[in-house]
Amino acid sequence: MAITFRQLSYFQSLARHRNFGRAAEAVHVSQPALSVQIRELEASLGAPLVERRTRDVVLTPFGRRILDQAERVLGELRSLEDMARWNKGLAGDLRLGIIPTVAPYLLPGALAAIRSRDIGLSVQVQEGKTARLLAELRAGQLDAVVLALPLEDSDGLRLQPLFEDRFLLAGSPARLATLDTEALRPDQIGPAQLMLLEDGHCLTDQALEVCGRGRGHAQINMGASSLATLTRLVAAGFGLTLLPELALSSEARDLELRRFAEPEPARTIALASRATGPEAGGGRSRTRILRGAGGVRATPGGNHKTRGPQAPGLS
Repeated sequence: MAITFRQLSYFQSLARHRNFGRAAEAVHVSQPALSVQIRELEASLGAPLVERRTRDVVLTPFGRRILDQAERVLGELRSLEDMARWNKGLAGDLRLGIIPTVAPYLLPGALAAIRSRDIGLSVQVQEGKTARLLAELRAGQLDAVVLALPLEDSDGLRLQPLFEDRFLLAGSPARLATLDTEALRPDQIGPAQLMLLEDGHCLTDQALEVCGRGRGHAQINMGASSLATLTRLVAAGFGLTLLPELALSSEARDLELRRFAEPEPARTIALASRATGPEAGGGRSRTRILRGAGGVRATPGGNHKTRGPQAPGLS
């Protein structure tokens, strides 16, 4: 029996994509090459791993057992590779994922700090929504992901909180004039006035939870694909939104802002990495750099708060 890491990797891709063509594209080989490796793996193991259909494949019961073992083996291999890459701290390549509601506001300062620490480091940044970035992190395509907590599924991940990013109420002067902003609470915002990002952004889920609103409410507008678009619509008087403090310096122009009463609603920005990967060296350096780029200060008890920039109209 001569099972290779390549065969296990191809099988993992096939199990994930359930199609030989898509699986081959994901691992950057031709479909015939991937098919040959899967058949050789089945021959070595003595039983079929997948049921081959016209448009997709389905794992056999034996295939499901092998997939569990293959993912453990590949996870350990990635850990060895990580340890080698980070053995001397920040060295070689850093593959960093980051969600869109954090990327434009955190990256400029973070990348400058990382490069000033190690000019030879190659940083590859992947921006995307949380679900896709976590899939790529677990598959070993990313080293770490900057995201917002909480997560529905954190199995196999190490989560390091970076800083707390508070929400402010943003809108046009006319819109805010209709609200009593003394001791303002998120659940005081009428659903007809609330504008949020399109579905799939964790910021949308957090805002709905903070405001006590359901996703299916017909009067909640979830159409904007970026904070830049959302804030321009809000500034034009189309509604109110919750704006992260991290984004104030870039997105708060032409907006009136109001802080909520204590305890202020907030999201926790964190750095996620694979739990099987190394913690020392570069991991600690990344955390310090990203925390500093977020403009945070440590407070007693280990909590962190942002030093949010003051924007016009903030009271």
